[in-house]
Amino acid sequence: MKIAVAYDNGEVFQHFGRTETFKVYEVDDHKVISSQVISSNGVGHGALAGLLAEQGIDVLICGGIGGGAQAALEDAGVQLCAGAQGDADKAVEDYLNGQLVSSGANCDHHHEEGHSCGHHQDGEGCGSHGEGHSCGHGCGGCGSHEPGITGPNVGKTCRTHYRGTFNDGTQFDSSYDRGEPLEFLCGAGQMIRGFDAAVANMEVGQVVNIHLMPEEAYGMPNPDAVFTVDIATLPGSENLEIGQQVYLYNQFGQPFPVKVTAKEEKTITFDANHEMAGKELNFQIELVEVK
Repeated sequence: MKIAVAYDNGEVFQHFGRTETFKVYEVDDHKVISSQVISSNGVGHGALAGLLAEQGIDVLICGGIGGGAQAALEDAGVQLCAGAQGDADKAVEDYLNGQLVSSGANCDHHHEEGHSCGHHQDGEGCGSHGEGHSCGHGCGGCGSHEPGITGPNVGKTCRTHYRGTFNDGTQFDSSYDRGEPLEFLCGAGQMIRGFDAAVANMEVGQVVNIHLMPEEAYGMPNPDAVFTVDIATLPGSENLEIGQQVYLYNQFGQPFPVKVTAKEEKTITFDANHEMAGKELNFQIELVEVK
């Protein structure tokens, strides 16, 4: 098994599309047996995903990543674990021990935060995932991919600052707090639809305030996404607790995020809806740059 970490001076690099080096770990029996640092020889998620595939990488650990990059990795057969921070070696160790806590996956926002890191427990079907990831940026597959967004910025790389709040004024995410604008390709489905559509028609320097209904954000909760399974059929689930966020695996071996909502003696119930589903969201958006 090979694990690659987006790498910069010993730390997990936070912007996948700009990664200049990866640290590649050869793993056997859940232990690192060797590692090396390789150059990316280019930037952009398509080129980077291709490089990882050529290197035979099974898992990528990174910080921030967008929906387009996640799709490119999926096409390349590389499993994604996003939202990691800090020491790269420690991140790999935590991943192998099923202890890596994800802050959310990222395209950085609005798009979805919180999912990206499938934590394996000794290769079993259920992976532990830390509680308390926020939901504002990051995302796997983020946002809406419906057609129809128009505007002068569609197809261009936009850099925006934003602040997201619920209707009661509670802030759930802010690029200002992170000190760096969010960069994404406008109209490419990397963002939730309402955010993308607003930026499509903005001018550099402009600040707008928008109110999004769930249909323009993360959609409404799907009752079919709540399911109950026998604990005996899901190794590792006996150790999970109500409220914990974890990753399960579909029939193709791909991880998807769920939350434990109920647990009985022999069964456990998961909710695969995004934690922001059904919520009205407010954003103050400042368009910083268009490339």
